[in-house]
Amino acid sequence: MPGPHPTTRLPLNGEPHTVFLKNVISRPTIKVGDFTYYNDDDNASDFENRNVLYHFDFIGDELVIGKFCALATGTQFIMNGATHALGGFSTYPFNIFGHGWEEGVDFSTFTSSQKGDTVVGNDVWIGRGATIMPGVSIGSGAIIGAYAVVTKDVPPYCIAAGNPAQVMKKRFCDKTIERLLDIAWWDWPIDKISRNLAAIRGADLAALENAV
Repeated sequence: MPGPHPTTRLPLNGEPHTVFLKNVISRPTIKVGDFTYYNDDDNASDFENRNVLYHFDFIGDELVIGKFCALATGTQFIMNGATHALGGFSTYPFNIFGHGWEEGVDFSTFTSSQKGDTVVGNDVWIGRGATIMPGVSIGSGAIIGAYAVVTKDVPPYCIAAGNPAQVMKKRFCDKTIERLLDIAWWDWPIDKISRNLAAIRGADLAALENAV
């Protein structure tokens, strides 16, 4: 099969700074597509513990990342476990300290403020130090700028940057985006992808649509 094998753990000549992410994930609540990579000189393989924060099993939220995504050093996902109860006068988590403070706690006040799964599409580039907040969806083909804090959904093939991140522009016109999403080259068999790298890397939409 052409190209690196998707089950390769360290795809850059065995160097530990870059991992195909799905091969270092053990939590069932984190799902990562083939060929998505994370780069970090400081223990890239421990991504699920160092970069996915407040991700508690009892909450049950999922982090889903598609195929062929590029995650730069310091990309962080803040999950719903970071959220405090918002329905009362205080957000202080008295119950976690016990000694009687746990009595009478209404856990629905926590679940009502949670925002669901965090979903990253395919072929997404997330810049260095970006932070993705709970429940955000990032569409396929999007680009997230370095050190952005993404608090709301980013549509496909858009560039978002800043704190809080704002969509700066679309990478292509609406019609082109629609056609690219219909093509969904990331779902092709790997041999077809390998044969058509010039079209995938290029800007000839007709060539991509007519790829065989």
